[in-house]
Amino acid sequence: MVVEIDGQSGFCFGVQNAVEIAEEALYKGEKVYSLGPIVHNDMEMERLISLGLITISHEEFRNLKNCKVLIRAHGEPPETYRTAEENNITIIEATCPIVKKLQSRIREANTSSHKCKGQIVIFGKPGHAEVVGLLGQTGGEGILVAGPDDLKKIDMTKPVCLFSQTTMSVNDYDDIADLIRKRIRESSSADPEKLLKVFHTICGQVSNREPHLKLFAKQHDVIIFVSGRESSNGKMLYAVCKSVNPSTYFVSSTNEIDKAWFEGKSTVGVCGATSTPKWLIEKIRDIIRDF
Repeated sequence: MVVEIDGQSGFCFGVQNAVEIAEEALYKGEKVYSLGPIVHNDMEMERLISLGLITISHEEFRNLKNCKVLIRAHGEPPETYRTAEENNITIIEATCPIVKKLQSRIREANTSSHKCKGQIVIFGKPGHAEVVGLLGQTGGEGILVAGPDDLKKIDMTKPVCLFSQTTMSVNDYDDIADLIRKRIRESSSADPEKLLKVFHTICGQVSNREPHLKLFAKQHDVIIFVSGRESSNGKMLYAVCKSVNPSTYFVSSTNEIDKAWFEGKSTVGVCGATSTPKWLIEKIRDIIRDF
């Protein structure tokens, strides 16, 4: 049986950068708090905790003083930085550069939209850490859209600036944009191109993985998709693989592998989310090879 790892799977740049920044501080012997888990992967978090990383909630963060706190790749709203300044907390900045740039674009668009009574609409997962940070750039005025049912929140007679969480599906984002165009026509008979401005803010490392993983999944009898259960990106990319290969299985650790999946199969592909460490993907490949 041939077992192949997808060469593009593993940490994206933003997550890899955050993990390396945390490791650098921890190897110096510093006491480092992380505001929320650095990565949505339990196995990687166990490794970082073993190095001394302390994960805290936002409530715990507000009660800390005179210490160092790492801002993970997902980013944070302005309120977090204000609290840090008030409590003499040193921020270790590990926000993904792509997310940081998106935050800036949303702030600028929010300021400009006030002049024309426009709306900032963000397509994303409710409660997701990145989304909380993005909405924070609008001073609480942004409109969160998770699917078609949420479009009723938007006034289709007023200008709309549409952004997306960086890890959403490109196809789903395009569908939402098309639905908004359709509603604008129905509501005001206005030209959607004049009222709707769509910002292409999905990370290229995420969007490029969708077509790549479809091709990879078609090339194997079985696909093992490795991801943390809480990873938004993981759920999305797993669905991409499953859509073209029904024999796709989601695992988050080595003890979830079932030997029966591989009976009578000749090729296995192992891949993962942007939050899945390469060492875990390789470990799962080795276990399958041992079968």
